[in-house]
Amino acid sequence: MGQVTVRVGGYSHPVSCEDGQEAHLVALAAEVDRRVSSVRTMGGSYGEPRLLLLASLLLADEVHDLKVELAQARAGMLPPAAPTDPRLAERLARVAERIEGIASDLGKG
Repeated sequence: MGQVTVRVGGYSHPVSCEDGQEAHLVALAAEVDRRVSSVRTMGGSYGEPRLLLLASLLLADEVHDLKVELAQARAGMLPPAAPTDPRLAERLARVAERIEGIASDLGKG
């Protein structure tokens, strides 16, 4: 089992992952950190749990939008200009599932 330490919101967090997934996990944490930074730029003074909650909600909103687009793509309901590559749709589905898993893990911590 792999182990990495990621930085989110200025705090270090040790996280376990499958061997070989360390770089991927670091990249995902960097995306969460970008969301935390965007919440901070909105103003207000938030503690770490609130920042992570708001960042998770931003990510969950994006996942929701991706799921809607994926469902529309599978149903053939996308506008003509939208990509309909089935490989892209499957990749988006996998990314959405990974994001949901990470958001769920963050909620447990």
